[in-house]
Amino acid sequence: MMVIGLTGGIGSGKTTVAGFFEEIGIPVYIADDAGRRLMNTSKEIREAVIQIFGEEAYNKKLPNRKFIASKVFNDKGLLSRLNQIIHPAVERDFNSWLSDQTSEYVIYEAAILYETGGYKKCDYSILVTAPQKLRILRLQKRDDSSVEEIQERMNNQWSDEKKSQMADFLINNEELAQTKLQVEHIHHEILKAGKNC
Repeated sequence: MMVIGLTGGIGSGKTTVAGFFEEIGIPVYIADDAGRRLMNTSKEIREAVIQIFGEEAYNKKLPNRKFIASKVFNDKGLLSRLNQIIHPAVERDFNSWLSDQTSEYVIYEAAILYETGGYKKCDYSILVTAPQKLRILRLQKRDDSSVEEIQERMNNQWSDEKKSQMADFLINNEELAQTKLQVEHIHHEILKAGKNC
C-alpha cells in the first residue's frame, strides 16, 4: 500500500485538502492530531515532556499547550527535543493504524513532513500552497492570532520554494472548487502510478 505525504505551511489549507481525499474514500492520518492525542494519553510522553519543561507543562493530566508553545517557538533546541519525543510515538501510532487500512493508498498529513525527513518514508508527497496574505487571513480567523504571532510561526517552517523542490505534486489552494479538481487529478495520477509499480 502506498503512503502519500501531505504537507503545507500553516494556513495553506492542508487539512481542507485532506478532507477532499477523505471524500473520495482515501483514509487520512493527521500526524498533528495524533501527536495531540498522544500528549493527552501517553504517560511516557507526559513524563518526558515534564522532564524538559517542568511541572508547568501539564495541568493535572492534560498538556499546558500555551506554556509549551511559548517555550518552543522561541527556542529551536527545545522544539527539536520536543519533536524527538513526539515524532517516534506518532510513527508507531501511524504504523499501527496503517496495518488496519485496505485502500490502494493512504494520506499521511504532517505539518513538517520535509523538515523532519518524514517525506523519505512516503512513496510520493503533496505540497499545499497558498499566497502568504491569504494564509495570514485564514489564521487570523481561525486562531484569533496577531500578524506578528503568525509570522513567527511561519518563520519556524521552511519556505514553499524550498519544499516544492522535494514535492511530487503541488496544490495551489486559493479557491475550493479548483482545489477539489486538483485533488481529483492527483488521485488519478497516484492510482496510475500504483498500477505501474
